[in-house]
Amino acid sequence: MSYYTYILFNQRNGTLYIGVTNHLVKRVYEHKQHIFKGFTDKYDIDKLAYYEIHDDINEAIKREKQLKAWKRSWKLELIESHNPDWKDLYDEIS
Repeated sequence: MSYYTYILFNQRNGTLYIGVTNHLVKRVYEHKQHIFKGFTDKYDIDKLAYYEIHDDINEAIKREKQLKAWKRSWKLELIESHNPDWKDLYDEIS
């Protein structure tokens, strides 16, 4: 099984959300449909900016915690190094 650490956004350079899941397509879809009320629903964060694949859930969680602790500028640099146009990567994975 694969596990994913991912970053969502609401607009370019906007509000970011970092999470972990074992089913990336399903989880991003849930964000897009605003199925769960909370931070992402409140700030309309539903576009996939970046993701990583891990073989171990503990590694995915470790990476999530690491990214959450990063400075915002580092997170933006990470996204732009892999997704310079800030495309919603959901279409590529679904």
